[in-house]
Amino acid sequence: MSLSTIKIGSDNVTEIGFGAMGLSAFYGEVPSDDDRFKFLDAVLEKGCTNWDTADMYGDSEALLGKWFKRTGKRDQIFLASKFGISAEGAQNSAEYMRASLEKSLKLLSSDHLDLFYVHRINKNIPIEKTIRSMAELVKEGKIRYIGLSEISAETLRRAHAIHPIAAVQVEYSPFALDIERNGLLKACRELGVAVVAYSPLGRGLLTGAYKKNSDFPDDDFRKHIPKYSDDNLPKILGVVQRLTEIGKTHNATAGQICLAWLKAQGNDIIPIPGTKKVKYLSENLDAVKIKLNAEEVASIRKVVEMANIDGLDRYPAAYNVGLYEDTVAE
Repeated sequence: MSLSTIKIGSDNVTEIGFGAMGLSAFYGEVPSDDDRFKFLDAVLEKGCTNWDTADMYGDSEALLGKWFKRTGKRDQIFLASKFGISAEGAQNSAEYMRASLEKSLKLLSSDHLDLFYVHRINKNIPIEKTIRSMAELVKEGKIRYIGLSEISAETLRRAHAIHPIAAVQVEYSPFALDIERNGLLKACRELGVAVVAYSPLGRGLLTGAYKKNSDFPDDDFRKHIPKYSDDNLPKILGVVQRLTEIGKTHNATAGQICLAWLKAQGNDIIPIPGTKKVKYLSENLDAVKIKLNAEEVASIRKVVEMANIDGLDRYPAAYNVGLYEDTVAE
């Protein structure tokens, strides 16, 4: 299929991307390499060339690197990765950054990244210092664009004053609206920074695929997220019911309506849903064809407000470090 494009920096990238995390980590059983190679073939065949990974997504970078070697199609992909999350907390030093990048490039069988994100900021290191170090990597041709993830609006402005920030990645969906409340979305638009929305389907919860917490395998990260407790799941399913009702009007699934809602928030929003199955990949990409009217968009927001689930903890406490924080002054 032919997907429209959106600008990241001066590049045109597909308006919906592919988030590779779940193909390698966090969401239960990982498929075989052969099955995952076939899946990646399908992602490209369906026209999605905007791919996102990170150095802490299990074997994701290694898997993509093997696929690039097998296919020789690295040049057809706009490839983003991230650094900065470690067992010792957020690591943003120039030395750690460079070592992480070199390791990622080796695993990815690539001589550069199109987009390199700071996955989590270390509030004790001035953002200006971090961005200057990243700008050196741009000059060296090792990365093409700089991105930030879940930072504050003020940190974005400070960073952008040092070197253009091409993209900000955040969790954004009908029940993850932090970016709207904390001024970050406004700052992105003022500065011309693309907004890349991860978990646009609420980690799969907004598709209606999960009815109770025990539906998740024990090795599934989602089983331990406070927002997805059995106390909250009935509220989430109430939102799914509204998405499903609207979907009947459009001959679409709840997940597709969720993605259409996100696209309705602005042409600068780039969802990057992930999946392991070609069926759901096709559904996700087809969602760009759905245009919701203003009443439908508003009704989804209203049912989320009534459910009172936006703002609930979306990570276990240990993972909340560094979210939307400011760094110390330079």
